[in-house]
Amino acid sequence: MRRKIGLDELLERAPAAQQNSAPQQHQASGQAGPAASRGRAPHTEFEFELPLGYVDDEGTVHRYGAMRRATARDELMPQIDLRVKENPAYLSVVLLSHVITRLGDLTDVHAGVVERMYATDVAFLQDLYHRVNSEGHTRAAVTCPHCDGAFEVDLAGGRLGES
Repeated sequence: MRRKIGLDELLERAPAAQQNSAPQQHQASGQAGPAASRGRAPHTEFEFELPLGYVDDEGTVHRYGAMRRATARDELMPQIDLRVKENPAYLSVVLLSHVITRLGDLTDVHAGVVERMYATDVAFLQDLYHRVNSEGHTRAAVTCPHCDGAFEVDLAGGRLGES
């Protein structure tokens, strides 16, 4: 019978020569390779500022929050949710409620909270979700319409027009 081993154990079993030579090759080119990042956990939580903000029952506006990267479970769980089965458009509400870890003072962000957000904020969070989970970052390349200068902006934080 074959025994399954985890990634950590597999990395421990890797020959020492391979582990030590890979970082040197990447460092020479100024890039960190896979072996260089073995000791560090990937960036998994991203802070954001909503364009409008969620207004709770007391009238408090919650604009700042954090979203974590989605796991396979996060993407699979909504598929068995009855609300999603009845209305496939509800998928993004359930999915966002799983990955938003904090919204202002709220630590329990559930589907009911996401349902009551402004459509502008939900669209912002959907875009952030896509960037974080597909591209691995929250930066976007943009071009100034006046001077054609190219630069990057971080979509997760800061207000429009601020640098």
